[in-house]
Amino acid sequence: MNNNSQNEIENKSSKTIKNKNQISELSSDNSELSELRSLLLGLEPSKVKKLYERLDNPQIQSEDISRLLPEAVILRSKQDKQLSEAIVSTLEEAIQASVKQDENVLSEAFFPIIGPAARKAISASLDEMMQSLNQTLEHSLSPESIKWRLEAQRTGKSFAEIILLRTLVYRVEQAFLIHKKTGLLLQHHVATQVGTQDPALVSAMLTAIQDFVQDSFGVEKTDVLQSLQFGELTIWIEEGPHALIAGIIRGKPPQELKLLFQDVIEKIHLHLSQEIKDFTGETQPFEASKHYLQDCLTIQYKSPPKKNYTYAWAFLGAIAIAIGTWGFFTIREQLRWSAYLTKLNSQPGIIVTNTKHQSGKYFIYGMRDPLAINPNTLTQQANLNPKTVVGQWKPYVSLEPQFITIRAKELLQPPKTVSLQVDSSGILHATGHAPHQWLIQAKKSWRFIPGVTQFQDKNLEETELRELKLYKQQIEQQLIFFLEGTIEFLPSESDKLPDLVLTIKKILNTAKLLGKDVHIQIRGHTNENGEAQQNLLLSLARANKILSYLKSQGINTSKFKIIGLSSSLSLQPKLAPANIKIARRVSFKVFIDNTQH
Repeated sequence: MNNNSQNEIENKSSKTIKNKNQISELSSDNSELSELRSLLLGLEPSKVKKLYERLDNPQIQSEDISRLLPEAVILRSKQDKQLSEAIVSTLEEAIQASVKQDENVLSEAFFPIIGPAARKAISASLDEMMQSLNQTLEHSLSPESIKWRLEAQRTGKSFAEIILLRTLVYRVEQAFLIHKKTGLLLQHHVATQVGTQDPALVSAMLTAIQDFVQDSFGVEKTDVLQSLQFGELTIWIEEGPHALIAGIIRGKPPQELKLLFQDVIEKIHLHLSQEIKDFTGETQPFEASKHYLQDCLTIQYKSPPKKNYTYAWAFLGAIAIAIGTWGFFTIREQLRWSAYLTKLNSQPGIIVTNTKHQSGKYFIYGMRDPLAINPNTLTQQANLNPKTVVGQWKPYVSLEPQFITIRAKELLQPPKTVSLQVDSSGILHATGHAPHQWLIQAKKSWRFIPGVTQFQDKNLEETELRELKLYKQQIEQQLIFFLEGTIEFLPSESDKLPDLVLTIKKILNTAKLLGKDVHIQIRGHTNENGEAQQNLLLSLARANKILSYLKSQGINTSKFKIIGLSSSLSLQPKLAPANIKIARRVSFKVFIDNTQH
C-alpha cells in the first residue's frame, strides 16, 4: 500500500472520530438532535443510540467485524475502485510470498482452469483454420476462382478472404450491449479476424442516429431503431426493458437470427437486471454478459448445390477400369519380362550385364557365345513381343563343357564311330573306334581347342587294329581239305583259296600300316592211317602246296612257316565234311607282334 492511500485512510479515521465526539456532545444538549441524527443516518432513534454506544465502546469484537466485513466490501466495491486499488499491492505481495514458499500451490490451483482454457482456445483456432482451409481448397479450382483471384489482386485482399466473402450467406461480426436509457456501451464482443473501430464510438453513433430520427421525424421516444443497411453490412437491433443488443452483420441474415438476439437479450436481463438498473457508468459487472454475446456471433456459408454426378462417376469408373486393365497388362508384362531374364541368365554361354525399359521397349545388354541359344527363341517362349525386346550382345568364347565339346567336334571331325565329351576339368575323352590316321591327327589338333587341357583316348580303339583282329580270326577259321593220301584238294576246296589270299593281303597291309609284324603258320594235317613218318611228310607237303600257291599270288611269305603235324592235332568231327571221317587238311595260325617299329 502506498503512502498516499495510508494518509488518506488516517485522515478519514480522524475525521470520523471527531464527528463522533461532536455528535455525542450535541446528543446530551438537546433531544431534538436525536431526531436530526435519525434523519441524517436513516435509522430509528433507538438504533442510533445503540450505534453510538457501540462506537463509545473501544472493545469491538472480531465476530462483529467478520459479520459486517463482506457486506462492507461489496458496498464499497460498488461505489468506486479505491478498495480494489488498495488491495492490489497486498494481493501481489501475498502471491509472491506464496510462490517463494511453494510454487506448486498456485500451479495446482490454476491447473483445472488453464488446461480447459488452453484446449478451448486451440480447438477454436484449429476449427477456424480448417474452415478457412476447406473453403479455400473447395473453391481454389472452381471457375469462379479465376474471377476471385483477380478481385483479390484488385482490392488488395487475400484470396482466402475473397472466398470467405463470396461463399458467405451471413456472419455476425460484432455484438454491442448498450444501455437503453443512457445509450452508453455496456459490453462489446467481436469475431476473430474482424477489424473494429472504437466500440464506444459505434454505440454513441447508433444512439445519435436514433435520437436524430426521433427528433426529426416526430417518432415516439418509446420507438427504437431496428435495423440499418450499409452495402454488405446490416445492423440489427433487438431491445429489452433496460438494454438492447446491436449486431453488425455481413451478408443477408435470416429472420430466424432475430429470435436468437431476442433470446440473448432476455437471458442478459434475467441474470443482470439489477446491474442494468443500477448502472452509473461502471461496465465491470457486465463482463458476465460476454458469453451471451458470443452466442450472437454466428456464421453461415452457402451450401454447394447438389449436382448429378452420374456422368462423373461413369467417367471415373471408366478411368478406373482403364487403369485396372493397364495395370493388369503392365504387371503381366513385367512378370513375363522377369521370367525371361531369369531363363536367359540360366542359359550357358549368355551373360546379362544390364537391362532397362524405355519408350515401351526393353533393352538388354550382355555377352553371348556364338554357340549359345538365340535369345529370340526365349523371347517367343516367354510370350514377349520380339519387336519390344532389343538385345545388344558382344561375342565371347564360353568355356562351358558343352561348348568345348561342340568346338572339338567341329575341329577334329571325328567319324561316327567316335564319341567326344569334355568334363568339368577340361579333359577331352574320346571313346569308340577310329581310323589310325584320324587318331594321329586328333592327337596333334586337340591343343588348339579353347578350354581343352588334355586328350584322353584310352577308351578309343583304332579301326585298323579291329580289322587286324578280324582278319586274324577269319584266317584261323579257314580250313582246306585234301584227298586221302594225296596233296590234292577235295572238290570245291580250291574255291577257298582266292578269299584266303585276299584276307592274307589285307592283314599284311594293315599290320604294315600299324607297324606290326605278322607271322603265319601253315599247318598240314593227316589222318591216323599209315605210318607216322609218311604222314608227317604228307602233312608238310600239303602245307608247302598252300605256301607255294600264296607265293604265286604275290604274297611275301618270308614270315610264313610250314609245320607238319601229322595226326597229332586231329580235327573235331563237327568241323569236317560229312563224308570224311578223318581230317586231312591244312589250317592256319596267325601271330601278331604288338611291338611297333
